[in-house]
Amino acid sequence: MTEILGFNNLTKALSFNLYDFAVALNDEERASYIRYIDERYSARQIESQLIRIAEIIDAEVLNVSSKDFDPYGASVILLMSDLKGDQATQQSNMISQSTYNIVDKQANLMAQSTVSIHLDKSHICAHTYPDSLDPSGICSFRVDIDIATCGSISPLYALDFMFKAFETDVVCVDYVVRGFARNKKNEKIYMDHEIESITQFVSPFILREYDTIDKNSPEHHTYQTMFCRKELDESCYFRNPRTVPPHIASEKMALIRKEIDSVARLK
Repeated sequence: MTEILGFNNLTKALSFNLYDFAVALNDEERASYIRYIDERYSARQIESQLIRIAEIIDAEVLNVSSKDFDPYGASVILLMSDLKGDQATQQSNMISQSTYNIVDKQANLMAQSTVSIHLDKSHICAHTYPDSLDPSGICSFRVDIDIATCGSISPLYALDFMFKAFETDVVCVDYVVRGFARNKKNEKIYMDHEIESITQFVSPFILREYDTIDKNSPEHHTYQTMFCRKELDESCYFRNPRTVPPHIASEKMALIRKEIDSVARLK
């Protein structure tokens, strides 16, 4: 990683869209699916997962706002700061300490606050979107997670956790780096790390479960990878899999695959 002069002003934005599918054979199963989603992905549950993401990328949680919606869905917004700190933070602390004896307390407080304002621009937000209205009985759940960081922390290191924390048939990940910082030679830099594909930051054990499609524009510091689950375990898509007749199961699984491929734009 490039050595940065002062505070790292580069904004690293990761957008993570996850889709999960299921089958409801009647109204009772539709209602059961929605109850399951409301419990499994309530605002409180999402909040705990976002806090874990902050821990993974070495960020400090400053504030959390969350809400469950009627009739369903949830949103969570988390404000965080760079727990690891960077050169600007360290320099500010050194300056604040050395000037404390020669400058009044008000000036010292202003110096500390200036750095805090910069660091507190990092945030995570999540929104859930369950759907059980498809006439064919295909239910879906989507969660959108957006992570924007500045300073030393990077959202890319939370990818494995997000795959594991949510049931995912299709995942679309967008990563963008914007702004500029300065290196030790006081030159502007627009990228402080190397990346060829988002898949570099995903475990091989997770990658083997998905087909992937990259749509990258390195010259624009923009990267996108679409993940589509390869194998579908029939028992994971029905509310009561043992009671489903084989011909119905086969028909519905074909619809699930069609839905997955449609969302992933594979077909």
